[in-house]
Amino acid sequence: MARNVEFNEEQAIDKAMEVFWKNGYTATSMRDLTDAMKINSSSLYNTIGDKHTLFIKCLEQYTAQRQQRFLELVQGDSSPLERLKYLINVVAESIDQTPAACMAIKASFELAEQDTAVHSILKKDLNFSFEQVKMLLEQACIVGEVDADMDIDATAHYVVNSFTGWYEMYVLYKNKDLIRNMSSFLIKTLL
Repeated sequence: MARNVEFNEEQAIDKAMEVFWKNGYTATSMRDLTDAMKINSSSLYNTIGDKHTLFIKCLEQYTAQRQQRFLELVQGDSSPLERLKYLINVVAESIDQTPAACMAIKASFELAEQDTAVHSILKKDLNFSFEQVKMLLEQACIVGEVDADMDIDATAHYVVNSFTGWYEMYVLYKNKDLIRNMSSFLIKTLL
């Protein structure tokens, strides 16, 4: 008779995600994962699979959570430009609250070039962020908050990629004022 799984898979994935987020994929051992998840290795293999399968589940869960938060930030009753400014400011203010930079950015540099599954998840996540920012810019253009001649696609890519750069800057310099200054500059370029 098969033994019942004695752990909550979603909670276990959250614990594994924290380990991958902190250490990266390569530096994380199966022992690190099973210790954090408080399960034995046979339970992990029988329910979730190998390390790569677990990482993919963690990355999918991480990006789903990010996308949900992104949607919360871009929705509201204020004008499109005000919502975009709010998004930019929230990202800038939250940089130092992210425990180990951004898991998606770390995974991008570590694995996305050679791992098609990781590449696909991260590209979908980036496209999601791009589409949300693009939508706000299009709406802002319609109501006359931004220049009608603005290259919406290039500007949306610039905004989203600025977020990535801010994480790198914070990792290297640990200077919150530097990030605030860059976010203020970004907002000025949109006006």
